[in-house]
Amino acid sequence: MLREFLSHWSPRVETTPGERQSGALPYSVIDGRVVFLLITSRRTGRWIFPKGDIEPDMTPWESAAIEAMEEAGVTGQIAVEPIGSYRSSASADGSSLVDVDLYPLRVEHQLDVWKEMDQRLRHWAVLPEARRLLNDRALSRLAVLLQASLRARS
Repeated sequence: MLREFLSHWSPRVETTPGERQSGALPYSVIDGRVVFLLITSRRTGRWIFPKGDIEPDMTPWESAAIEAMEEAGVTGQIAVEPIGSYRSSASADGSSLVDVDLYPLRVEHQLDVWKEMDQRLRHWAVLPEARRLLNDRALSRLAVLLQASLRARS
């Protein structure tokens, strides 16, 4: 009973009004199977998708593509509509949150050398493994949603 209560409970932490970030949900389709590219966060080492602040004079999806290149070393076709959004900690102590819009990025090139290669790991995973590795259920939900959307289109 307590476990169920805690799974739905969230401390009241306010988001900064109007502040949003954008991120990429890198994927590829190999032999008819969708695979997702996960990276580790610099702060905690948990598996996540690339994200960051929206750069001035850039659209959110352009910023998401830049984050994917810098953090994961991949480039490709970025969607102009997000697959969804989630809330993430914007501070080390978790006292402030930010909403992140996640844009699907169909990976076309994977670089051998990229900006944050010494600070992060990257890993390709099919959906069941991605769901197991992603600590944040909202990220898992967005990966499931993307896979379902891709299957519906094919």
